[in-house]
Amino acid sequence: MEPSETTHFGYQTVAADQKAGKVAGVFNSVADKYDVMNDLMSLGVHRLWKRFAISLANLRPGEQVLDLAGGTGDLTSRMLPWVGSGGRVVLSDINASMLGEGRKRLLDEGAFGTVAYAQLDAEQLPFPDNSFDAITIGFGLRNVTDQPRALAAMLRALKPGGRAIILEFSQPLAPGLKPVYDLYSFKVLPWLGQLVANDADSYRYLAESIRMHPDQETLLQMMQDAGFDRCQYFNLAGGIVAVHRGYKF
Repeated sequence: MEPSETTHFGYQTVAADQKAGKVAGVFNSVADKYDVMNDLMSLGVHRLWKRFAISLANLRPGEQVLDLAGGTGDLTSRMLPWVGSGGRVVLSDINASMLGEGRKRLLDEGAFGTVAYAQLDAEQLPFPDNSFDAITIGFGLRNVTDQPRALAAMLRALKPGGRAIILEFSQPLAPGLKPVYDLYSFKVLPWLGQLVANDADSYRYLAESIRMHPDQETLLQMMQDAGFDRCQYFNLAGGIVAVHRGYKF
């Protein structure tokens, strides 16, 4: 991107080359409380969302998986049993603090030979073409500056027949849900963030970044434009969360 280009950071308009640094500041601040806050914010339901997303990846023993924006390792931890000792999951994140939390967690769980760690930018994947059977990104795509570029990078790194799984907050569709969700997002989340992580601003950014993220149909079209085939999405929690899946053929 040219330095003069702009993008959004929550509801703010910022120079495109500044967004990654601002997002890094958010996650540096909340890394050690990230998992606790996920449980509080979703009342633990995020675990079911992640389980469903992984089921859509149709992982098999021996497969190679890249977990983008994997942070504290929630998805990676759940995928390791699926690929088994003959497979591998690469836990990756652009943020060193989040990746460090994930590595510590997985080591505590005894995950050794089948997991690797990589600090990287989702827009510039340092892997050869056709490297992975599946690529997942859970609640991370909305923080990427150039999302079409990241989708193209994911497609390139997938093997033919490989699957991309995108788990992300989306737009509520159930009747009457949006006003309740907005009240929760802009009042309760910052309050929880201040109470638990001593950081209301980061969780205010969370709510704003969700509103700026493409809705279900727009993201579906973006995946198709990037070259993915058989794209579809599945709404969870009335559309508050959606899982998109696309294949490389």
